[in-house]
Amino acid sequence: MARVFVYGTLKQGQPNYKHMINTAKGLAKFQGRGRTVEKYPLVIAGKYNIPYMLNIPGTGHHVAGEIYSVDDQMLQFLDEFEGCPDMYQRTLMSIEVVEWEGKGGAGEARAAAEGVMECFVYSTTTYPPEWVGLPYHDSYDSSGKHGLSYVLRESR
Repeated sequence: MARVFVYGTLKQGQPNYKHMINTAKGLAKFQGRGRTVEKYPLVIAGKYNIPYMLNIPGTGHHVAGEIYSVDDQMLQFLDEFEGCPDMYQRTLMSIEVVEWEGKGGAGEARAAAEGVMECFVYSTTTYPPEWVGLPYHDSYDSSGKHGLSYVLRESR
């Protein structure tokens, strides 16, 4: 099992969460909530209002999201879903545990208790330069006060 940190449309209550609970795509088990240890710009961009974490460490905010344990099948699905490696790149990042529900082995419990764990995160280094000038968010909600509703793939 791998740990994945999601901060956008794959979170609970967001438009693509349905994929995280679709066992035909693999297994994803919610473990808890966290935020990036380093600051990153989280922007909503493009004509479909997609959330992107720009891989510019030290700029922006500590981005909030959810931590999941996923099997290889789900990780492969997420790679395809996120357009990895062209649109997003899957990299390891340090995530501060804010709230932990996971029931893992001793090593995982120790990592959660220490407050920081390494998780795969889909961020991007391939973006138009003007995106750096967009507003930065610390948390994503598709129906947030930003007014930029996410456009589902089926509706594009």
